[in-house]
Amino acid sequence: MEMSIDRPRLLPGSMDLLSDSDGNSHPLLVQGLLSGDLGSCRTFHKQLLTYWQELGLQEYEDPILMPGTHGVQVSYLALLPIELFTYSPPPPPPPTAGFIKSPLSEVNLTGQSVELHCEAIGHPMPEIQWWFEPDYSNESFSQLWDGARGDRVQMNATYVFHATSTLYLMNLRPEDSGTYECRASNDPDRNHLTKSPRIKWIRSQANVIVIDPPIIITNSPEEIVEGTYVILSCNLTDPTLPISGHEWLKGSKVIQEDKDSSQIMFYNVSEVNAESSGQYTCKFLTTPEVVEVINVTVSPHVVAYKKSEHGNEGDTGVLTCKSSSFPPVELWAWSLVTEGGIEPIVNGSKDRFIIKSSGNKTELRILKLDIEADQGTYACNGTNFLGTTGATVSLRVRSRLAALWPFLGIVAEVIILVTIIFIYEKRRKPDEAPEDEDGGSAPLKSNSGANHDNVRQRNSS
Repeated sequence: MEMSIDRPRLLPGSMDLLSDSDGNSHPLLVQGLLSGDLGSCRTFHKQLLTYWQELGLQEYEDPILMPGTHGVQVSYLALLPIELFTYSPPPPPPPTAGFIKSPLSEVNLTGQSVELHCEAIGHPMPEIQWWFEPDYSNESFSQLWDGARGDRVQMNATYVFHATSTLYLMNLRPEDSGTYECRASNDPDRNHLTKSPRIKWIRSQANVIVIDPPIIITNSPEEIVEGTYVILSCNLTDPTLPISGHEWLKGSKVIQEDKDSSQIMFYNVSEVNAESSGQYTCKFLTTPEVVEVINVTVSPHVVAYKKSEHGNEGDTGVLTCKSSSFPPVELWAWSLVTEGGIEPIVNGSKDRFIIKSSGNKTELRILKLDIEADQGTYACNGTNFLGTTGATVSLRVRSRLAALWPFLGIVAEVIILVTIIFIYEKRRKPDEAPEDEDGGSAPLKSNSGANHDNVRQRNSS
């Protein structure tokens, strides 16, 4: 029986298909809408049951017809003899992927580095690849990998909540200029050698332009002399670069900035000394930014961390010197100043001297201090290509009993004070006793005189 039903029309919501030996597909489970009135839907239902019966389908649940806003909701469920048909589910929908962050184009200088970032989402999680097409070549896109171009290409990818990949290009060269393409796909056959993927890779591109740095004319080293006043200057020789401002930095700290568009910038150094020495950077705010470094150099400015150090006999003594000038000290040396001259101290000598030096700081450790051998004046000297300067540290070594002297002094003071009080009290008590007796007889003398006066008064009467 062939079905030729024009109305009502079936709008399936979900359907499983059965394939017979001739390759024909038949519905096993249908859930959807029938567009039309209830009578037409019932007629369609009867014809569908007849059609299933001729195919050998066994219905085991009555369909439910429910009038709705857009038609009649219908649900059918039927069984198929396994010996007649085989089940072939419909193919899953093709996977999709999308970018949530694309790489940005960059203009940079030779010798510098650039970083391109790409993020994609999808289910299943997509894979990200990087491809490159050079600017000045007929070559097409070629895939990049971690460690390419003599290890100047580095990649970092993570696949956690979504796919992320970062491409690092280091020590840029002019031939690195070109189009960099981030590709993402989650098709299972995306890397198959013979099978074509069902969907294409999605792509996002960024251009990287590498240019040679322009020339900046600065002060010559001969113009920077210790103890003098100097004006640092930088002159950008390329007039094609638009300038939006300038910055002067000492180390990593900005010390002066402006919004001027001049190709020349200046900075005043009132006196070249240890405090003002260092690396000064002049930065032109262009695209890309161009910089130049000027070194303000002086000889080492060596000072002792403490001019006098104290230690107990048998302990470890630590003497420290430092220099705050630029460039850093290249060589540190320690020595002991004695009446007979200067005795150099070498690291590890006498198994008691340990020297630790790093840049602008040096430290001398003396193990098991000896009150006779180690007490004295020590000299530390720092050297760079401009000269050598030094400082001295006095070391005093105390006896092990030195810490007891303050305590013994306090005990002696207490004993002396108690003795003085005891002697004073002992001498004072015998002297005070007669004075008390005389004071007690005074009233008797006074009473005797009063009685004598009374007797005289009676006699006169």
